Amino acid sequence: MPSPSPPPPASAQSVRPSDEQQEAGAPAPPPPLPRTPVGFVSCLEVEEPGMETDAQKLQLNCVDAEAETSSCTSSSSSAADATAKGSPQADQTQGGIAGGQASVSNGDDTDAEKELVDLKIIWNKNKYDVRVPLDSTGAELKRKIHSITGLPPAMQKVMFKGLLPEEKTLREIKVTSGAKIMVVGSTINDVLAVNTPKDAAQQEAKAEESKKEPLCRQKQHRKVLDKGKPEDVMPSVKGAQERLPTVPLSGMYNKTGGKVRLTFKLEQDQLWIGTKERTEKLPMGSIKNVVSEPIEGHEDYHMMAFQLGPTEASYYWVYWVPTQYVDAIKDTVLGKWQYF
Repeated sequence: MPSPSPPPPASAQSVRPSDEQQEAGAPAPPPPLPRTPVGFVSCLEVEEPGMETDAQKLQLNCVDAEAETSSCTSSSSSAADATAKGSPQADQTQGGIAGGQASVSNGDDTDAEKELVDLKIIWNKNKYDVRVPLDSTGAELKRKIHSITGLPPAMQKVMFKGLLPEEKTLREIKVTSGAKIMVVGSTINDVLAVNTPKDAAQQEAKAEESKKEPLCRQKQHRKVLDKGKPEDVMPSVKGAQERLPTVPLSGMYNKTGGKVRLTFKLEQDQLWIGTKERTEKLPMGSIKNVVSEPIEGHEDYHMMAFQLGPTEASYYWVYWVPTQYVDAIKDTVLGKWQYF
């Protein structure tokens, strides 16, 4: 027995108009819209074709914004994870400005990331411990030395196994930790001090001499002066200056307390120093200097020394020289005046 055919769907039945509607000539109602499954939005619900309602636009915009935010968040998280892990893909993940910033950061290494070397700088008997990058050049090391010593780079001579080249790095010249770097040079103040006028230096020397104990108080001279004036001492004229006499200067003592006389042989350019035992004939050009000082308590007489060698140990001392002849003796021996 054949199975009965299923009844037509309700939607199909509702499509056909009734006999009364056809007879009355009424227009047929529009076909019902198909049912849309739950959870889907039908495009047929839009009032006019090609137009969207405000609610739909707001919904779509929100969906797009959420998608974009999720994408940015995911990209940022990936970049942060890559950076934290030290991944070489960090620059590619961040992109754009972040990528540029990462490139700049990677190119600007700090001293902490560089290989450092400990050096001992020796200059002007002073030692300085410094730590510099091993890839520093000689010029950079000079600037470091300038910062700790005040010695300008242009006035530095830096030596490590020879003169340190400015263009090479410490690594290239094989500098190791603990190496000693010798520095030679003078500061501007040192240079100015060396160029002090000679007159000022001489005045300072005279001032120092004035602070010293007078020669006549020193023990080696005191033992001669304590003997008093020789009996045949020549008379003195205090405050006067006279030319050398035509006769020898006599009546004086030498450092041993023996009698001595001075004869100036101007035609032979010689000074004869005579004692009881012998006479020394000295070329005046061989005498380096002549110094004198008034005898304390007897300022009309001087003690005088002729420097026969390079040091003070070569002084030949003569005591009780009349003061009026002191300047003439100095000028004659040192060649300032000539008496004929």
